[in-house]
Amino acid sequence: MYFGFFSLTDLMLLVPAMILALYAQYKVKSVYEKYARVPSAKGVTGAQVAHSILQNNNIQDVEIEEIEGNLSDHYDPRSKKLRLSSPIYRSSSVAALGIAAHEVGHAIQHHHQYAPLKWRTSIVPVASIGSSMAIPLFIAGLFMNSGLLMDLGIWFFVGAVLFQIVTLPVEFNASSRAIAQLRNGGFLVGEEVKSARRVLNAAAMTYVAAAAVAVMHLLRLVLLRGSRD
Repeated sequence: MYFGFFSLTDLMLLVPAMILALYAQYKVKSVYEKYARVPSAKGVTGAQVAHSILQNNNIQDVEIEEIEGNLSDHYDPRSKKLRLSSPIYRSSSVAALGIAAHEVGHAIQHHHQYAPLKWRTSIVPVASIGSSMAIPLFIAGLFMNSGLLMDLGIWFFVGAVLFQIVTLPVEFNASSRAIAQLRNGGFLVGEEVKSARRVLNAAAMTYVAAAAVAVMHLLRLVLLRGSRD
């Protein structure tokens, strides 16, 4: 039974994944807001922690920038710039230090040529094209009864799914590195370390949810393609 472009099978595949995605967004927001109100005992800011961790790992060629936005923090391996949003850059909260250290974790990965990060960086163009072209191509093939267009759409979407899957070890590893750096460097102590880990675990859940949604969408396209043979 189809409801427009969705069948009952489609809904059975996508609804659980979408619920997980919504829960993950709620979880990261609530956990971040909770620990953004908890000041760290040492009182250093996210920017100071990021700079110290870079120095401790003998990384001299990464520039730290303050940017606008909320939780827009990221490391750009192409320009070697660590971009921290103002609430993270200027805050000394447990949440800010955890997120800043996580982004430095990506810089450490880059410095040590961590393979999954290299893979993710290399497939960014494919994933970008795939995410924008896959569904239009597939829908065009569906209405034109063109197996070739549907297959192209599926293969484009595979690139987007691969990006989401490769992102998982990259993000989990960056969080592990972050916690180790915060603990070993004395930036967080005792219960603060556990709190920072909760923030990063909540953030990691969003990547797991994104990967699950992508895989379910891919499976849905494959099943729909098979029904047209």
